[in-house]
Amino acid sequence: MSKTSDLSVALKNIQAQMKTLRSQAAEVRASLKAARANAKVEKTIARQARQNVAAQKKAARIAKLEAKLLAMKTGKVGAKAIKANKKPSACTTVYQMAA
Repeated sequence: MSKTSDLSVALKNIQAQMKTLRSQAAEVRASLKAARANAKVEKTIARQARQNVAAQKKAARIAKLEAKLLAMKTGKVGAKAIKANKKPSACTTVYQMAA
């Protein structure tokens, strides 16, 4: 074989290698793009989950405070409430009038 035919074979081999390397690079770029897209979706899901948890906590806190406010509005409960709601005796009213 001549020197030129050896060079042309070597050139064709190198061109074939370049073609495979280019296709591999394209595959790598595509996989990186897909990985970035997946990471973005996962980040969005995590953010929404955090927001849902925060909303649930906020709703629970509001419900607790509303219950506390309702309890404060309704008045006292128990023995002190019973005493406060009793009709005062005649003795107590006399003392109140004198004072």
